[in-house]
Amino acid sequence: MKKRLAFKMVLKEGQKAEYKKRHDEIWPELKMLLQEAGVSEYSIFLEEETNMLFAFQKVDGNSGSQDLGQTEIVQKWWAYMADIMESNPDNSPVMTSLEEVFYME
Repeated sequence: MKKRLAFKMVLKEGQKAEYKKRHDEIWPELKMLLQEAGVSEYSIFLEEETNMLFAFQKVDGNSGSQDLGQTEIVQKWWAYMADIMESNPDNSPVMTSLEEVFYME
């Protein structure tokens, strides 16, 4: 059964074009890892006034993309993205999970 997950992150000021470029060129091995982990329909939206990123994904099971942080490829991706996002000391993005309060199919 697919589960819907959403979370928010913060993009550093002036980094919209670079963020989009890096995701347009997502590493094939990262995309494959996400798909193998059951992540699908992964979208990220930007609210430009606050630089807030809103991410949505469907997952098989209980874990999503942010639960893959122990893998080498995700750790490399986090390091690659740390200069343009608010990040934790381990380079993981500062992230807040969001609770689903409405869904219409």
